[in-house]
Amino acid sequence: MTISVLLADDQAMVRASLRVILEDQPGIEVVAEAADGEEAVALARRLRPDVCLVDIQMPRLDGVEVTRALAGPGVAAPLRVVVVTTFDLDEYVHGALRGGAVGFLLKDAGPDLLVEAVRAAHAGDALISPSITLRLLRHMTSVGAPAVRRPSPPLSERESEIVRAIARGRTNQEIAAELFISLSTVKGHVSAVLTKLGVRNRAGIVAWAWESGLMGAP
Repeated sequence: MTISVLLADDQAMVRASLRVILEDQPGIEVVAEAADGEEAVALARRLRPDVCLVDIQMPRLDGVEVTRALAGPGVAAPLRVVVVTTFDLDEYVHGALRGGAVGFLLKDAGPDLLVEAVRAAHAGDALISPSITLRLLRHMTSVGAPAVRRPSPPLSERESEIVRAIARGRTNQEIAAELFISLSTVKGHVSAVLTKLGVRNRAGIVAWAWESGLMGAP
């Protein structure tokens, strides 16, 4: 099955580079390009691509607003958005995560990680760079972390282990190998965690893990 991708970035050279990288891979096709946020939202709603790769800084609508429009709370049929960020825009990353993004990628992450992020998003998984997670945590603590939130009912010990692993950027396959359990068991635990925490995706699990204090001090 071919993965359809929409690229949204205000720089034509960046879009061209991303297209070359992605279309060099089997099973990935770039179906549209957008030069600003409003165009990205319009194209995504019309074409319904499997993955939207969205720059954080764009004219008219930024990446946070695009993410909320395509994947945020209240969106009936949310799309899978992977946000591209740079080192000094952590507050935007936090906003996009809250808006429903399923992945975060640094612009200098390299071709392999870009392809992996797209494939992970399409598979319903998430690729969140550990470096982005750590910077996000530092931003949250520097501006004052929100009140600690605990699920009701509380997570089991195994569920807590899996949440910590997800917050560190592990995939389901990696978690299964680390905990010596089957992939189907991991998926079952993740599904239970999503329900208990009341979040939509793995990015929401990551946010809760840091905000709740489960991951400890930065």
